[in-house]
Amino acid sequence: MNLVSTRLTALMSALVVSNNLYAEETIELPAVEIISHADRLNSLSGSATILDQKTLDRDQVFNVNEALRKVPGVNVRDEDGFGLRPNIGIRGMNPFRSTKTLFLEDGLPLNFAPYGDNDIYYHPPVERYEGIEVMKGADLTQYGPQTLSGAINYLTPQITRKPGGFASFTGGNRDYLNGHMRYGGMVDKFGGMVDYIHKEGDGSRDNTFAKLDDVNLKGVIDINARHALIFRGDFYREDSQATFGLTEAEYRNFGPRYNPFKNDRFTTQRWATSATHEYHVNDDVTLSTSFYWSAFHRDWWRQMNQQPTDNQCGSGFRDARLNGAVVDVDSCNFTRGRLRDYEAWGIAPTLHAKHALFGVDSELDAGFRAHFENQYRLTEDGNTPTARTGTLIENNDRFADAYAGFVQNKFILGQWTATPGVRVESISYRRDNKLPGQQAVGANDMTEALPSFALTYSPLKQATLFFGMHRGFAPPRVEDSVYNNGNSVEIGPEKSWNYEVGVRSKPARGVKTDLTFFHNDYQALTVLGTVGGNDTPVAQGRALFQGIEFMNRLDAAELFNGSHNPYLQITYTWLPTAETTSAFHCLPLSDGSVSPLCPGGNVYGSGPGKRSPYAPEHLLTATVGYAHSNGFDIHLETVFVGEQFSDFMNLASGADHPNGPNSIEALSGQYGKINGYAIVNFASSYQVYKSLNLHVSIKNLLDNQYIADRVRGILPGSPRLVQAGFKYEF
Repeated sequence: MNLVSTRLTALMSALVVSNNLYAEETIELPAVEIISHADRLNSLSGSATILDQKTLDRDQVFNVNEALRKVPGVNVRDEDGFGLRPNIGIRGMNPFRSTKTLFLEDGLPLNFAPYGDNDIYYHPPVERYEGIEVMKGADLTQYGPQTLSGAINYLTPQITRKPGGFASFTGGNRDYLNGHMRYGGMVDKFGGMVDYIHKEGDGSRDNTFAKLDDVNLKGVIDINARHALIFRGDFYREDSQATFGLTEAEYRNFGPRYNPFKNDRFTTQRWATSATHEYHVNDDVTLSTSFYWSAFHRDWWRQMNQQPTDNQCGSGFRDARLNGAVVDVDSCNFTRGRLRDYEAWGIAPTLHAKHALFGVDSELDAGFRAHFENQYRLTEDGNTPTARTGTLIENNDRFADAYAGFVQNKFILGQWTATPGVRVESISYRRDNKLPGQQAVGANDMTEALPSFALTYSPLKQATLFFGMHRGFAPPRVEDSVYNNGNSVEIGPEKSWNYEVGVRSKPARGVKTDLTFFHNDYQALTVLGTVGGNDTPVAQGRALFQGIEFMNRLDAAELFNGSHNPYLQITYTWLPTAETTSAFHCLPLSDGSVSPLCPGGNVYGSGPGKRSPYAPEHLLTATVGYAHSNGFDIHLETVFVGEQFSDFMNLASGADHPNGPNSIEALSGQYGKINGYAIVNFASSYQVYKSLNLHVSIKNLLDNQYIADRVRGILPGSPRLVQAGFKYEF
């Protein structure tokens, strides 16, 4: 015990997450993984869900949206039909650009600018992962910066002792192609793996297409019993046609697949690498140190700037769209290019230690992270329909330096555990406007302490009761914190008090049931602003979200010890309360004035007692299927999303807009209720022999037409997609 005490004193400032498990056939990642195995879920102090490789393969998941709909509390909206830019909201948060969600890969930051610009314009193909973990409770204290609602951690494949791999191919309608190869293994103490994916196909509308390549590398050096090194590298590129939504009349006259903007183009490249050193001090203490770096380049050229009411192509062009007339995009001598380069890097030491310093068996998790981001942003206006260069109208460099640390100590008291903790975030922003004639430099900073507490009780091996509370936090974007003229904005971070109580249980073999009640009270919630559909200034207000999450899985083969397995899985979220408890106050413009779009200083129509936009009351994913021990599986999945409002006024229709039924706002497609909708998916697979698996799936089997979003005009849901393919292991 003296040795443990000495080590803790020396290493108290380091950072956590340690996983000393070494499976017989694999080398596992160190503590940078949030949850290493499904059976470790019960070791967590709050609500969590894991989607393992078996689930992802069985359901023929071809994008992250399909996967995350199986997790209670998660609302996922499709945008392009490929899941390239998913919109993910957890526990009532607006899913637009996933700005309220924390993304991790093997426990390390995944997004290109999690502190300064947490929009998801890059998302890796889901096929490259062997598992997805979602956490929503007090365990978020160990991660950050976004701890408002939940974290999604993607797990890269572990390296097998025996060299091997697989090749798979899937094809389908809408010119869909997906080729995937993976090979790796260990030779003595050295191991490596290479994973390559190529995907392409038409999107969910006319003139939308996507093509991507992803190369993922991983290596491990098992130095000795105390030391191990893990290396990761990734290259990703995308070339796609991507645009925004339809007006009410366009949707009515031409249908959901209509999209005239054939000249819009979206291209990206991303390079990333990371390295983790794991040091097993002894059987009770492990120190992990990770370094990570990524560079992301994005060019998006489009003819309409933000939404259907924009006037860059002229008032005649805009009015034709609002009235549902055919437009010739080649007659619009305008295109705007948003050219972005991001670089992020950091170092994160983590410590995990078993000890009894307080006379009680305990587990200490502590850590520190230094994180740095650079953004280089240009915007150019071209004067032809297909211009890819033009007049420079924006030249911004933006920077975020962040230092974070946390400490959590789990006291183990028989069937009880109690885990107090605290996280500290300290962030500095700088914005450099380099546009000639407008040069200005501004800065801002903030520091926040974020406490947490969790309690678990396991009266039976089959059940764990849990309670948790933590301070939710998300930093503002650089451009929301510092104006273009260099003035700092009086905006603080988003903050909430999050509570949950629930039970994880396995009442019988083959039966699993989770039930959680959550209560998230937001003292400061940021809406609209620079990531919204309208050019409304950034606004903050108060809101309350509370509801119930439920998940149940039944496998008859396990329950009755047979080879035939009828199975049923239900994931349900009920969100009866998604209330804005105050008006959302618009922050002043850079000259100190208030936007005319904010009458009385507030977002138009916002106020206490309104339902928060994009927060459906009901979310349901239900699967019924049959599997046999010979490798055959067939099932139907139904996904239901309840009705939701698209604005703070809670308008039933755009025609109800206060500016009148013939106003550009009413005709834009951005206002009005989104009706509830359901889609049915089918999937089947058969293991022909040990190494060969055949599969077929039909997404949106009934080809249901529905509206998924109105933020920047009407975005329709994805049409029917039929896929078939094989996977050969070697």
